[in-house]
Amino acid sequence: MNTIFIAGHARLPSGMAAKSIYDTLTITAEIDKKYGVIVSTSCTLATVHAQQFVEHLLKGYSLQDGIEVLVQQVREQYLGKAGSALESALKDLYKQYEKINE
Repeated sequence: MNTIFIAGHARLPSGMAAKSIYDTLTITAEIDKKYGVIVSTSCTLATVHAQQFVEHLLKGYSLQDGIEVLVQQVREQYLGKAGSALESALKDLYKQYEKINE
């Protein structure tokens, strides 16, 4: 297997459906070791549609290119209440990726 599994976490804002299930938003990603490409993802947003949307945004992106492009895409394309939590969880996930590659 040539992939690694990483998770990023962030606090969810109050008043969200997912907040009644989880206190934090988690984004998990399976990442190709050699190229840093996100192979698959999942997240703890409440609806399958939101989960699929996040996967569509992230899948195929190489973390070797940094995280700012993904953060910007979330800002521009995900307009739900969890936007800032998604950004924070992505940044946390990227920190974990950087630690592995030190």
